Amino acid sequence: MAALFPTLAGYQRSWLGRDLLAGFSAGAVVIPQAMAYATVADLPVQVGLYTCIVPMFVYALLGGSHAMSVSTTSTIATLTATTLVSAGVTSHSDNIPRDLVTLSMLVGVILLIARLLRLGSVVEVISRPTLIGLQAAVGVTVATGQLPKLLGEDTEESGHGFIRSLAAAIEAVPQANLATILLSAGSLAALFLFKRFIPAAPAPLIVAAGGIILVAVGVFSGLGVTVLKPLGQVVPTLTLPTFDHVLQLLPGAFAIAVLAFVETSAVGRSIREPGERPLDSNRELLATAGASLLGGLFQSLPAAGGFSQSAVNKNAGARSQVSAIVTVALALLVGLFLGSLIGLLPQATLASLVFFAMLGLIDVRTLAHLWHVSRRDFWVAMVTLAIGLAFGLLSAVAAGVVFTLLLLLTELSKPRVASSTDSEAQVTITLLEPLYTANVRATEQAILDEVDARPGVRIVILDLEVLQEISIAVLDGFEDLDHELSGRGVELRLRSMPRHVVRVAARTEWYARLARAGRVIP
Repeated sequence: MAALFPTLAGYQRSWLGRDLLAGFSAGAVVIPQAMAYATVADLPVQVGLYTCIVPMFVYALLGGSHAMSVSTTSTIATLTATTLVSAGVTSHSDNIPRDLVTLSMLVGVILLIARLLRLGSVVEVISRPTLIGLQAAVGVTVATGQLPKLLGEDTEESGHGFIRSLAAAIEAVPQANLATILLSAGSLAALFLFKRFIPAAPAPLIVAAGGIILVAVGVFSGLGVTVLKPLGQVVPTLTLPTFDHVLQLLPGAFAIAVLAFVETSAVGRSIREPGERPLDSNRELLATAGASLLGGLFQSLPAAGGFSQSAVNKNAGARSQVSAIVTVALALLVGLFLGSLIGLLPQATLASLVFFAMLGLIDVRTLAHLWHVSRRDFWVAMVTLAIGLAFGLLSAVAAGVVFTLLLLLTELSKPRVASSTDSEAQVTITLLEPLYTANVRATEQAILDEVDARPGVRIVILDLEVLQEISIAVLDGFEDLDHELSGRGVELRLRSMPRHVVRVAARTEWYARLARAGRVIP
């Protein structure tokens, strides 16, 4: 294991200016965004602020990505809301339930266990179509859940699922506040214009600051525009977990743990520069685990790498995790000295930030690409989306994992062999990939089909050089193949079996008979 702060290895003084600029730039995006995500779970906005402090520092301490910015994501925030609701935990924007501490720590413990078992590469196998469908379900659910706030109603139903959120949006229409609607429309228009014409600008910070200024000068005085409660001085404080709902929180914690690592790994790969050392999946597991585990003790949301803030960090020239430490310092300064300004932030402006971010998760272009390239992958994404909308996001995660396993087993079960005719009576069949329980029977049948297509064959040489491991199921498959070929009057010979595989196979009577008969070729 490398030393702490691995991204500081070989650090040069000339990088410091870039890291300072990148840290401030990323902070301008991630701090208002994380505060907005906290409201998705109906939690106080300071939870988002805390998530920009401890988890980000822990990742800087342990993580290997030079430009990764770790706080939380819209997907993780939404799953947190769903998990708390499904566990019967009552959260409210006036208090932070200790069950949030428990949930974040459970996520960290699950990821830590995965690290100890070195499951980094295994956790990452969740299929991209599944992730696309799940993110679209999150986007539709949370965007719908923000509609009441955009209309002037103080309700948050995202954690209760799409149908409940849609009902709340419809119920809010008769009580809509005109001034709030105009503010929401203006905030969203500004976000769209910044993205279209000035994508490098810290749009969330500018829009949030604009909302605060409009309230401060009295533009919305007496017009019924709801603002957040002032925070005063807020800093993360050590809080112990509660064990009242541990069992109820576990299913959601597993779902969050998988997606937190998948999203963090995806962001890390996407921002890695050519020539940089590839990320170590197991190190990233440890860093993500530590960020949630220690962050949970300080009342943060479960942690994950965010794409938008990491992209800003990278594009501003981040050379190491010094930039993340700068962002942490900026978040601390906001909590210590700018909490009173939060009381001037319109709720509709914060909801606009969430709504705009959610639209980015509904990736119509990628869905169209899936339709064009692979109809199977398209329908996996759409079914995952439909399950998420109809039955909730946790059900969608479970379905996504099942779909991924089914797709993986389908691919593993496909036989991959090549054949060449040595003579009229002899054929060589070469395994192109290792054999597992999932594909041994299909491979056996493929070999038999090759033999049946050549009526004059009397000898089959099976080239096994590709084998790295061998199990009893594979040995049983070879013995069954030998029996089937013998019934056809064909002799099976094994060739190029690796020595460590031979040592295992030699413990069986069937292989010993082949060796004594001279049917094993080195």
